[in-house]
Amino acid sequence: MAETGSVAPVVTLDTVTVMYGRNAALRDVTAAFAGGAVGLLGPNGAGKSTMIKSLLGFVAPDRGQMRVLGLDVARSPLEIRARVGYMPETDGHIPGMNAVSFVAYCGELAGLPRVDAMQRAHEVLFYVGLGEARYRNVETYSTGMKQRIKLAQALVHDPDLLFLDEPTNGMDPKGRDEMLDLVRDLAHNKGVNLILSSHLLPDVEYTCDDVVVMHKGRIATAGPIDALKQPRGRVYELRVKTPSGEIEPFIELLRARGLECHATDEDVMRVFVPGDGGARDLFALAAAERVQVRHLRPSVPTLEDVFANAVGEQ
Repeated sequence: MAETGSVAPVVTLDTVTVMYGRNAALRDVTAAFAGGAVGLLGPNGAGKSTMIKSLLGFVAPDRGQMRVLGLDVARSPLEIRARVGYMPETDGHIPGMNAVSFVAYCGELAGLPRVDAMQRAHEVLFYVGLGEARYRNVETYSTGMKQRIKLAQALVHDPDLLFLDEPTNGMDPKGRDEMLDLVRDLAHNKGVNLILSSHLLPDVEYTCDDVVVMHKGRIATAGPIDALKQPRGRVYELRVKTPSGEIEPFIELLRARGLECHATDEDVMRVFVPGDGGARDLFALAAAERVQVRHLRPSVPTLEDVFANAVGEQ
């Protein structure tokens, strides 16, 4: 992702490779994460968690260099960890501690004095919606509550950058929406820089302005979401009636002419028409084949289209 103006990115990776045995989790990754909310998007196993753990200094790369908040990860991992918040994918609470004690302890580990850590623990627990349950032991929490306390401990020391690894894991629909609202509020109203790692496209599209798409340990594409969603042509929703009643031959004709066709849940297909011809090209092709166009309207590309195109899916 390119730098914006003269503002330096908050995270950079330069030809980073991480090997687990003979398997490359990251393959010569070069990327720059701008400030604000950036989504790290990819299927499970794409290398997202490995990237975050490498940036935190937990995993040493076999090759390449990384910088976080201007600091070299290999030289200053402890200084970096004091300035970032990390919400891991897996649980990491301490049995026998109530929520406020646990979050305050995490604040002390990050360098806060004990009194300040306790005050901040109360504040962030109320912010994430656990104010009424802050004196309960963490092991009694539901899955959704444990996700919230992971966010609270990541925020307690007021970090300059947040790493959020699959923050909606295991949450019910209501809890998931509330978690995403918290993340969006942090990025857009509280001015917190964050990197949200997720395999869920809607989560990234709702909370982030920029995205880095990973696939099989490499960067597939990166940039502002709105810019990536701008097609090099036009996308239409199309429903037709053919003389034979069979639609597949017409779809094959469209594809042979360079138009991309994707079926939807109903009888409407989404067609990408490259160039400037747009709807005129569709009507001309349909007329030549005596195909009736029953429905045609412009369609807005989605982040799913960007992801599918980036990883080469049809």
